[in-house]
Parts: sequence; C-alpha cells; structure tokens
Amino acid sequence: MADNVQKEIISIVSDVTGFEPEEISLESNFYDDLEVDSIKAIEIAVAIEKRFKVTVRDEEIPNITTVKQAVDIVEKLLEEKDEHVQA
Repeated sequence: MADNVQKEIISIVSDVTGFEPEEISLESNFYDDLEVDSIKAIEIAVAIEKRFKVTVRDEEIPNITTVKQAVDIVEKLLEEKDEHVQA
C-alpha cells in the first residue's frame, strides 16, 4: 500500500505543480523545490482528500512541507480509517 500511496501523491503533486513525476522525490520540498504556494498547497490537499477519501485538517496543510510528510500523513489517516471500519 505504501508504494501505491507514494506514487499517487507524486502523481497529484505533478499534476498541480507541472513538474514531471521523475523530478519529484520523497525529499522534495513543496515550497523550495516545487514552487508550491498556498493555493497549490490547498489544491494538493483537496486532490489527496478526494483520491484517498480522507480528511486533511486545514491547520495541518502549512506544516506539510515535503512529499514524504504528505505520504506519512495519508498513510496515518488511512490506518485510522481502517481501524474505524474494523471497530
């Protein structure tokens, strides 16, 4: 699942930023490397929410600065969602 999450997020970031997926790594910084501004950050968050059917809290968005952090948060949200389904 983790590989899939990573690929999907890189694809979303690529769509929003215009960078090729090959140019985007887990260490890529949204603001320094990928020219993401606050509007693009929200676009990425909304696309992630739609794709994975999770909710990223608005106050978390400015704190997500790398692709790896986005992957980690989505994986955590998916785990929490699975726990609620099994409960």
